[in-house]
Amino acid sequence: MIPEKSLVIAVDFDGTIVESAYPKIGKPIMFAFDTLKALKNDGHRLILWTYRGGSLLKEAVDFCKKNGIEFYAVNSSFEGEKLTEKISRKILADIYIDDRNIGGLPDWGEIYQLISNGKPLGEPPVKKGFFSFLKS
Repeated sequence: MIPEKSLVIAVDFDGTIVESAYPKIGKPIMFAFDTLKALKNDGHRLILWTYRGGSLLKEAVDFCKKNGIEFYAVNSSFEGEKLTEKISRKILADIYIDDRNIGGLPDWGEIYQLISNGKPLGEPPVKKGFFSFLKS
């Protein structure tokens, strides 16, 4: 089910998808990968937005891929973007998910509900048929 408006969602890695253990990779945070998969299945584009670079970044990307998540872009606003000193390092996204948010990181179920207008994580999409307006 593709939402009315597909969002670009920038997601931090350390402390957000996995527990903080930099430069090592921590344990996955409960429901992080499930939520990311659901968001992607809903039609949103996910960007990995992390401090990591070089081989540490490759390890994070590979870890996510092993856990079923491939990103639309990594540390860039879109796939194939070439970063230079003339382009800001800031990622262009509609939503940023980061453990450094004011108030901290909500749990991943709450994150999903906030983005999907209250739909609980794991709830199948509602199929609307031609006569669905007759149901109350």
